[in-house]
Amino acid sequence: MLTDIQCKAAEKRAAPYKLADGEGLYLFVTTTGFRSWRLKYRFEQKEKLLTFGPYPKVSLKDARRMRDDARRLLHDGQDPGAKSTPQDVEHSRKFETIAREWHALQSAIWTPHYADDVIRSLTDYVFPVIGQQDIATVRSDQVLTVVRTIEARPAIETARRVRQRISAVFGYAIADSKATSDPAAVIVGALAPLITKRYPALLNLQEARDFLIAAENSTAHPLTKLASRFIALTAVRPGVVRLLPWSELHDLDGPAPLWQVPAERMKLRQHRKQDERYDFLVPLARQTVELLEVAKTFSGKSGIVFSSNHNIKKPMSENAVGYFYNRLPGYQGRHVPHGWRSTFSTLMNERADEMDRPADRAIIDLMLAHLPTGVESKYNRAAYMPRRRALAQAWADMLLEGLRPVASLVEGRRH
Repeated sequence: MLTDIQCKAAEKRAAPYKLADGEGLYLFVTTTGFRSWRLKYRFEQKEKLLTFGPYPKVSLKDARRMRDDARRLLHDGQDPGAKSTPQDVEHSRKFETIAREWHALQSAIWTPHYADDVIRSLTDYVFPVIGQQDIATVRSDQVLTVVRTIEARPAIETARRVRQRISAVFGYAIADSKATSDPAAVIVGALAPLITKRYPALLNLQEARDFLIAAENSTAHPLTKLASRFIALTAVRPGVVRLLPWSELHDLDGPAPLWQVPAERMKLRQHRKQDERYDFLVPLARQTVELLEVAKTFSGKSGIVFSSNHNIKKPMSENAVGYFYNRLPGYQGRHVPHGWRSTFSTLMNERADEMDRPADRAIIDLMLAHLPTGVESKYNRAAYMPRRRALAQAWADMLLEGLRPVASLVEGRRH
C-alpha cells in the first residue's frame, strides 16, 4: 500500500506510470508530473476505469474511501461509474478537466519537453479564462480573447500554437459527446498574421571570415568562441547546438565522423519527432572534429559539449552566443547565430552555380534539414551522404581560410 510520502515524491518521468495502492486503486502520473487517482475494476465481465480526481486535492485517505464506496456498489451489483453525483458531472464537463484528460492521453506519444510545453501554455493562458467553464458553453469570442492576450505580448507564434491546442481539446470533447462544435476553429481568420522572421546574416565570404576573426580575437570565454565556430561550421540551429551531448557524436577518430541529432530535438511536426527515420545526420569536417577535441578540455566530463561557463553540468545559456555577437564593435544587428544558416546556404549555392553543379542545391537543402515536400514516406536521412560530407569539408575550408588554429582559442584557459 502507498504512503502519503510516496505520493508526494512521485515525480514526472519520460513515460506515464502508475503507483498501485491495492484493490484496483492507483495513482497515475503523467509525463508533466500531473497526478490523479484512478480505479480499475470489472463490471459485467468488462474492464472499466474510474477517475477520482487529482492528487493532492484528493488525498490518499479520500481516494481509499472513494474506492471502498465503489467496491460496495460493485458488491451490490451496481456499476460505480454510473453513480456519478451532480458535482461529479459538473466537474467532468469543465474545460480544464477535459483538457487535462486529453493531455494525459496524448502525453504517451509526446516527448516530455513537448508535453511540458503544452500543459504550461494551457495553464498559463487558457485555464485562468475558460478552465472552470462547461466546455459546451465556451464561445468563440472567449477563445479569441485568450489568443489576443498572447498576441499582445507580442508572441504571435505562441498564440497560434495555443489556439491549435484549444481546438484539439474541443475535438476530444466532441468525440466524447461533451461538446458539439469547436469555437477555436472559427477564429482562424481573425488571428494576427505570422510574419516570418529574417535573421541578420553576412552573405559575403570575406565579411563572414572577418566577422569570425573579430569574434575570436575578442575577450569572450573560449567555450563561447568554440560554440560560435561550431555553429558556423555545421549551420545547425543554435538551439540544437547548445544542448549537444557527447553521446550524439560518432566515429570522431574514424574516417566518417558524424553527428546524429535525434528527431525529437529537431524542428519537425510532432508526429515526426517520434520517428527515428527523421534523425538528422550531420557529417563533420576535419576542422569540426578538431574543434570538438579542444572542447573536451573544457566539458568532456560533463556530458554536454558546450557547457555553461558557470556550471559544467548545465548547457550554455540560450543567448550566450547571441549576446557575444551583439557586443562585437561594428557588428551589432548585422549577424546573429542563426544567420550562419543563411550564410552557408547563400555561399554554397553560389559555389554550386560557379562549379556548374545544380544538383548540389537539393543537397545543400538537406544539409540545412529542409525536408523535401510530398515525399514523407520516402525520406532518407542518409541520402547523398558522400556528397554532403564533401560539401561540409569544402565549406570548412572556405570559411576558415586565414583564421587562427582552433587550439589557439583556448590557450591559457581550462576549467
